[in-house]
Amino acid sequence: MQSTIDAMDDELWDKLIQDVAYLFDDLTLKRGFQYYKQKRVRPFAVTDARKIITLVEGNDDYSVVIDLDNLGNSRCECPVKGPCKHMAAVLMHYADMQKRSVQTLANAKAAASLQRPASPKVPPGAASMLARQDLLQQQASGIPEAGVAEWREFCVSCTAPLAHTSRTPGYAEKALAAILKYKPSMSPATEKLFLLHAHLFVLETITKPQGPAQTTFVSSMGYFAHMTVTELQDSIGQLLTSGLPLRVESQQWPRAMEILDYLRLQMLSEPRGRSREQPYFRIAYELYWEHWLEPNLSDNKLYEEELDQLRTAETELGTSLSRHAWLLAQSRMYFYLGDDPPAWAHLRTAADTPALQPEDLLGFLEPLYSAGDWERLVNWLVQTGPLLGSRIYGNLKDYSSYWDAVVAQRPESEPLMWSTLSEMLPLAGEIYGEKLLIHEKWQVWMDYQLANGKEPADFRVRDLQPLEKHAPETLLPFYHQAVERFVLDKNRQSYKAAVKLLKRLSKLYKKMKQEERWELYIHSFSVRNSRLRALQEELRKGKLIT
Repeated sequence: MQSTIDAMDDELWDKLIQDVAYLFDDLTLKRGFQYYKQKRVRPFAVTDARKIITLVEGNDDYSVVIDLDNLGNSRCECPVKGPCKHMAAVLMHYADMQKRSVQTLANAKAAASLQRPASPKVPPGAASMLARQDLLQQQASGIPEAGVAEWREFCVSCTAPLAHTSRTPGYAEKALAAILKYKPSMSPATEKLFLLHAHLFVLETITKPQGPAQTTFVSSMGYFAHMTVTELQDSIGQLLTSGLPLRVESQQWPRAMEILDYLRLQMLSEPRGRSREQPYFRIAYELYWEHWLEPNLSDNKLYEEELDQLRTAETELGTSLSRHAWLLAQSRMYFYLGDDPPAWAHLRTAADTPALQPEDLLGFLEPLYSAGDWERLVNWLVQTGPLLGSRIYGNLKDYSSYWDAVVAQRPESEPLMWSTLSEMLPLAGEIYGEKLLIHEKWQVWMDYQLANGKEPADFRVRDLQPLEKHAPETLLPFYHQAVERFVLDKNRQSYKAAVKLLKRLSKLYKKMKQEERWELYIHSFSVRNSRLRALQEELRKGKLIT
């Protein structure tokens, strides 16, 4: 920590006002000002990375982290998502320490609109600005023939003025606009490759910041930075799913391979843990293969080369290797090769960590379904089912729908479906039960419910209607056992519940045309419990006995 706070110059002060005006609403600033006046902000210093870490007192104490270089990355532990009064109070305390006007910051909305208008005279930096524009235009003219390394240098030059800008929702739009402002005319394939590179470059600047900000992990990404990344990912997904005409412009393959090298490196150095919502670069890597590379290939050579690249990366990256992404990428290549056993082996290894998500597995099923490759899809459903069944999050509806499609096309695969779903219990209990009813396996369904300690009260009346209609005999032990349990409770409420079930039993026996058997049962039941006066009263009220 620094023992003193570096003085803030006018340029940084103006930037702080503009950022606060953009991120905070007036009400939040007013509440923050009250907290500042009440001296609720604990004393703090500024770290070497230009961050403020402190506590703000109130009904509860909340930890606040202010990123002075990227205000949008700031965060607070309070329930408010985004800029809050605690952050505002800390910023006002900081302004006071800098001998700046706290009132100006508290009224940042108005102050930002009243900041110095541009001078009509040519500013001192105009000449250098014009020189910079000329340089960018010169660089841009070479883009159609340049390699990806030169494209990256161009992107760095274009976004240099935004290097210290907060990663607010508008950051990605501004950065992309700065890059595309000078974009020359290009062939369709070249333009798509350049656009993808520009989007990936901006994604990298947000998720993997350089310099002092590099200690900010993506897992603690600020609210606004997270919004920016989400919007950017949507744009990348739309771009990739639109395809790439490499068969028409085969001369663009070298560039496509350069971008593949870049994506692979970013993906394999991207951490992934339970707290991470999405593996940003791995998603782009998989879409790149699925929509841009695989449709343009006529043999397996590139898949085999990619496996070699992935094996080499394990040695080159060492401890910085994201092993989870590495395993999934190899699974994907074996999948494309049609060599399924090693693909499954890599997935089983990846499943040993909590980082594996259901969508990581389901992504292998959709291409097989779309291609109508039913035999292979059955094998993948059998292999991935137990891995999904070990996940404690995510629903299995999509997985279940693939089984429906397979069984409709290949009825002989139904036994495999039952054995696989059984192996996935208890987490697959819901879809297992649904399928038993759909396939009219009434007795198996009932045995499963009894084995799991289910009672009639756990189901809605309409849930049991198919059994009452098609297999009423399966419900008899279900209801009889529940009645006996209610009687053992020996209270009037339980007796009333028992009578309700007895009425349903009466209807079932009538439906089965076994009224005589019912009369024998209810008489025996009444005699056996004759000492329970409250139960006898409820039986009479229910007109079950006289």
